[in-house]
Amino acid sequence: MDQRLFIVDAFSHSEFAGNPAAVVILPEWPKEEWMQNVAKENNLSETAFVVKEGAEYRIRWFTPQVEVDLCGHATLAASYVLKNHYQESRLKFQFLSKSGNLPISIKEELIYMNFPIYPNFNKNTSIDPKTIVSILGKEPEEIWEGKDTIFLYKSKQDIEILNPDFHKLKELPTNRGYIALWINHAQSSSDDYEFRFFGPGLGIPEDPATGSAHCSLAPFVSERLKKDIFKSYQKSNRGAEFFIELQNERVSIGGSAVLYLQGTIKKPI
Repeated sequence: MDQRLFIVDAFSHSEFAGNPAAVVILPEWPKEEWMQNVAKENNLSETAFVVKEGAEYRIRWFTPQVEVDLCGHATLAASYVLKNHYQESRLKFQFLSKSGNLPISIKEELIYMNFPIYPNFNKNTSIDPKTIVSILGKEPEEIWEGKDTIFLYKSKQDIEILNPDFHKLKELPTNRGYIALWINHAQSSSDDYEFRFFGPGLGIPEDPATGSAHCSLAPFVSERLKKDIFKSYQKSNRGAEFFIELQNERVSIGGSAVLYLQGTIKKPI
């Protein structure tokens, strides 16, 4: 029997926006090589594989190149698929993952994911911000290092005009990815912060919508704006909206999702 596959646009309420993720719900775990090949064939930033274990679900995420420890948009997509296509009627359930238990809450049309935070950042002193001009196209105000490397900019126009050289960017040190960030200190718009996410080392040159980025961004922005509830926007070519709440050592990441495609793939042997 063939295996169902879904592609869902996550962190968007309409098709062709947010971030498309593939989702495969399986009765049992196949070989890792098969999952990596499916992710490579899908050629999306992530493919999520889910197997039910007892009352909950275990989830794994693969880029076209590697398995990753955490992915926001593919978790949102998997939640959407379980709710709408696999008769998951609970408003609260959880995923088991390499990053621990990830509680899910469904409230009307929004799905909220509860993720761990990455709060520890140090100001980078080894990279001269002026050297970033040849890599991103604009010098940042500051560079911070944590789980992700953050390039902090003065305005949202600054991050809009960035034109990364991904080969050069990949050479810069990071523990995961690179975030270009603008924080709205003046509260001049409805968004508290806007950002772009680059992951060339993960096989994702620029990610359209990155839920897990808020594991870094929520504590980083909270310290600077002195607030815990945010609305944010990812400045990709597709755009993505997030509803964020910092909750002690966790972050609630909310968003919408819409089905783009469903089909079948050859069942693993």
